[in-house]
Amino acid sequence: MIKILGLGPGAKEALIMGTVDVLKNDKNVFFRTEIHPTVEFIRELGIKFESYDEKYSSKDSFDEVYNSIAEDILEKQKELGEVVYAVPGHPLVAEKSVNLIIEKCEQNNVEYEILPAVSFVDALMEALKIDPVEGIKIIDAFEMNNHNLDKREGMIITQVYDQYISSEVKLARSEYYPDDYEIYFVRAAGVKGLESVRKIKIYEIDRQEDVDYLTSLYIPKGDESIKDFGDLVKVMERLRGEDGCEWDKDQTHESLKKYLIEEAYEVLEAIDEEDEFKLIEELGDVLLQVVFHAQIGSEEGYFNINDVIKEVTDKLIRRHPHIFADNSQKTVEEVEENWDNIKREEHGHQSVSDTLRHVPKNLPALMRAEKVQKKAAKVGFDWDDVEPALEKVHEEYCEIKEVYKSNDEGRILEEL
Repeated sequence: MIKILGLGPGAKEALIMGTVDVLKNDKNVFFRTEIHPTVEFIRELGIKFESYDEKYSSKDSFDEVYNSIAEDILEKQKELGEVVYAVPGHPLVAEKSVNLIIEKCEQNNVEYEILPAVSFVDALMEALKIDPVEGIKIIDAFEMNNHNLDKREGMIITQVYDQYISSEVKLARSEYYPDDYEIYFVRAAGVKGLESVRKIKIYEIDRQEDVDYLTSLYIPKGDESIKDFGDLVKVMERLRGEDGCEWDKDQTHESLKKYLIEEAYEVLEAIDEEDEFKLIEELGDVLLQVVFHAQIGSEEGYFNINDVIKEVTDKLIRRHPHIFADNSQKTVEEVEENWDNIKREEHGHQSVSDTLRHVPKNLPALMRAEKVQKKAAKVGFDWDDVEPALEKVHEEYCEIKEVYKSNDEGRILEEL
């Protein structure tokens, strides 16, 4: 049996009585770390324990540390029969080592029990006077890149251990929030004499001198000054809604075709002029066309913006196997060839003719001619001068004449 328990956010008053009883009565007690305010009180109770603090200096990453601890706890259980593993806060809140222990227990049919505890989130809610029912997202500072930012809910960022991590948090959040957006710096929530709760701005995150293992950040819900993709979709829904704009409501896929072309050309102009502010505006206009078509598709019941996003995301992953599958290094030429091969498979092209038929017929004539010639060149229809090209035209002409009088329609079409 492995008993997994939490030591609370740091104040002795937050320790659960059942936790204290287990610590007093069990012999084989192991702490993930003894660097925690509650530990001093536990020592005063005469409770003996071992900690895994030495692993933090002997391993190259936190993942290695937590995996090593989990493996050792299972070995200790096998050797000693019953062990206690204690972590700061609540065992199931921002405790990767506990998740690994549970996973290994279930894989090896080892019995485990999780005791209730007060988490740092409870203490933080009390310190900030906020109600989680209004919407709270809790993320680990080390997992920021795996989470989407959303101004519609408050966000707690935990594990902000030091200046380096706080700098990483600042850079990541600044991509979404304004630099002067006000957030809360929270240290040692719920621990009398140590607790510090203060407002700071996003750009000041890594300028706090008291950042340590007890530090968390709270980012309140955003206001209307922050606009994201969800806002754009909602605005388009309203413009096409019952009380929306008559012009917007009157548009169809067909009527919008010319605007997509026009906006694309304006993007090209902004690029040629090297005008970044204009490029932002013009790219927004192209994005508007995408959202406009997706809204019409949603109203007609055929597709919505999520289908569009899923399709292009899946396509990018599918056509980049050297990145998302085999991780092999490819040259630009190899990437292009691979892309074309995968594309042919996706569209079921069995011949060069199939590929040529797939070139959009509504491209401008010169662009379409160039695209067709590039595809033809890949199968040998490519010459340095006009003479052999004319010979090839004559050869193909003769082949058409040869099959023209036959009844084999398939051969005729193939030669054409």
